[in-house]
Amino acid sequence: MRFGIIGEGAIGRYVRDKLVDRGHEIGAIVVRSECLESRAGGEIQYVASVTNLPADIDHVIDCAGHQALAAYGPDILRRGTDLTTVSIGALANDELKKELETAALAGGAKLHLASGAIGALDCLQAASVGALKSVTYIGRKPPKGWKGSPADTKLDLDNLGPGEHVHFDGTARDAALQYPKNANVAAAVALAGLGFDDTRVLLIADSGIAENIHEVQAGGDFGHFSFEIRGRALPDNPRSSALAAMSVVSILEREMAAIGF
Repeated sequence: MRFGIIGEGAIGRYVRDKLVDRGHEIGAIVVRSECLESRAGGEIQYVASVTNLPADIDHVIDCAGHQALAAYGPDILRRGTDLTTVSIGALANDELKKELETAALAGGAKLHLASGAIGALDCLQAASVGALKSVTYIGRKPPKGWKGSPADTKLDLDNLGPGEHVHFDGTARDAALQYPKNANVAAAVALAGLGFDDTRVLLIADSGIAENIHEVQAGGDFGHFSFEIRGRALPDNPRSSALAAMSVVSILEREMAAIGF
């Protein structure tokens, strides 16, 4: 297939390289207009608008964050091109979610949500068919993993004492809107289960860990489950989960498979 990619940060570069390794082609990379000149003349085509995307792009992948999904997503879907995004937290904005839904229906396209750094979402979705009574997502990261987030204003991340330090306790909607670069997992859990307003989120800085730890706790008619992943960050960005990048490639391969989950 021929893919377009929005952004070329740590996740974007990982996805690009893995897709090429698997025999796919990168038809274009979408970047901000001020970045175009510095990237001219290479093998890959860079564009700054959906209008300039080549017509033969089969699928576009958003790896650039909430603002990029809002800026490019509706136009991509409206033109009839499927879009996969890691920016699930952006859907906490109801106006944007509605705009994306309307554009997808108008273009006959689909917005695919990459599961990101968490698993067990299929179990959570199944449980929501019955009476799902409670869902809590707990995200723990080393202090450096919260750099550049609102945790910077609540904790001294450079001199954090031992133990766990909670810097957010609230709804998934508030977490996704306040932590756009850190709470996409919380948004994925919310969409799979009770929704943004009824999913509780705890975000924790822990100086005693070296991994990103994601935990989901849920209870309902089905019983109760607790699911935990201890994930590593991508080498060149402590805020980007390696599993989140892998999940993008995984969802694309599932969509192309004749048989699969």
